[in-house]
Amino acid sequence: MAILRTDEIRDMDVSEIDTKIDELRQELLKINTTIASGGAPENPGKIKAIRRTIARMKTIRAEKGVKA
Repeated sequence: MAILRTDEIRDMDVSEIDTKIDELRQELLKINTTIASGGAPENPGKIKAIRRTIARMKTIRAEKGVKA
């Protein structure tokens, strides 16, 4: 899944943001499972990018007035 930019996230409605957050969490879980089982991730930099994107999406969701 592509990492989303701030303007792309702002154009989404809250339900779309929640859906994308769930998708990114699933992708992060797969990568962390690979690491925990002793494997190496294909792209180690993607972990940090996914975590930052999730945080960015949560921040924008909060700016729209939605509680956790």
